Order: sequence, then structure tokens, then C-alpha cells
Amino acid sequence: MISEGVAFKSYDKGEMIFQTGDKADKLFIVCSGRMKIYNYTIDGREQILYIYSKGDFVGAFNLMKEDEYKYNAVALEQTRISTLTKSKFDEIALKNPTITLKILEKAYERIRWAEDLITRLTTSNVDGKVANLLLDLIDDFGKITDEGIVLELSINREEMGSYTGISRETMTRKLNLFKDSGLIEFQGNKVIIIKDKKKLDEIINTSD
Repeated sequence: MISEGVAFKSYDKGEMIFQTGDKADKLFIVCSGRMKIYNYTIDGREQILYIYSKGDFVGAFNLMKEDEYKYNAVALEQTRISTLTKSKFDEIALKNPTITLKILEKAYERIRWAEDLITRLTTSNVDGKVANLLLDLIDDFGKITDEGIVLELSINREEMGSYTGISRETMTRKLNLFKDSGLIEFQGNKVIIIKDKKKLDEIINTSD
């Protein structure tokens, strides 16, 4: 029923999907690829709020009350998006309360994520910020292997810094220190292997 009302569009890496001020009149569902949701701080720095991958959606909460987007969405890699208009969404949601319940579940998850983001940004312990980020990235980029948890990233060091509120240089330096300590390994610039998840958890707990 949902598929009858959707339109599909593909986006190249770096292409804008929507931006601040756009009318929030569609539900965006990630079919493949990944996109980042971000805003800018007062001093003009990019602050990543979420990374969405296959199966995630954005815009449902805006559709419940006509609004405009307060943030931007950009494709992190080749990404295919399906969109559902507000009128079709209203029709489907009214007839299927399970969809509304699913949206409320997501709302709860994103509130928790926002709380975690605030904690990560406000803590003064940089080691804790980086360790927390690495563990958070497992959900979107992680794959368990015999070598450890492999993060096949489509974000660069600057974007990782943006996620945690630290500079690219600080992020790079801390990752290298984690590597020297045996916590992680690199495979090129885009792959990080988490070798000691328990130790990263300990760093986070110590920094609380």
C-alpha cells in the first residue's frame, strides 16, 4: 500500500537531498546508501546530527504538523531515496495504526540519540568523545569479522570530528593514538577495525 504512493530518486555522493527552510511535505525513506543530517553551529561549523542508512526515514514527525526543515540532508554515497507525500502519508497512517506506533518508536530512539549526542558534545574528555563515536558508528557502518568490528566508513575525518564537536586534526591525532594503543587498526582512509571494544567502553565510562 505504501509503495503505491512513493516516488524514487537517486542521489550522488555530496548531493543535497533537502535543506533548511524547505517545506517539510514529504517522508524520505532510505532504500540504499546513506545520508547525513546536519546543521551549522553559531560559528559556522558543520554539526552532524544523524547518519541514516537503509531502512531509516526522516520527515515523518514534520508531516504530523505542517512545518519546514530546520536542518540539511546530503548523500554520503550513492543513495536511493523514496518519498511519500503528506496526503498519502495521512491516508495510510489513519488506516494503519501500526505505522504510527513505529514512528513513535523511532521518535523515542531519536530522543535517546539526541541525548547521547548532547552528552558527547558537552563532555570535555576528548578520548571519551572519540571512543563513543567509534561505538556509535557500529550501527551504521559496522560488520563483525574474525579481525574485529570493521567500520567501512563513507565519512571522512573532518565529518567524524563534526559528529563529536572536535577538529579534524584532533580526531586524526586521537585515532592514531588509539591505533598505537592497539584499540583500532586502519585499512586505508575509509576502514577502521575496532580491535578492543571493551577498552573503548572503559574509556567512555572513565570519562563520565
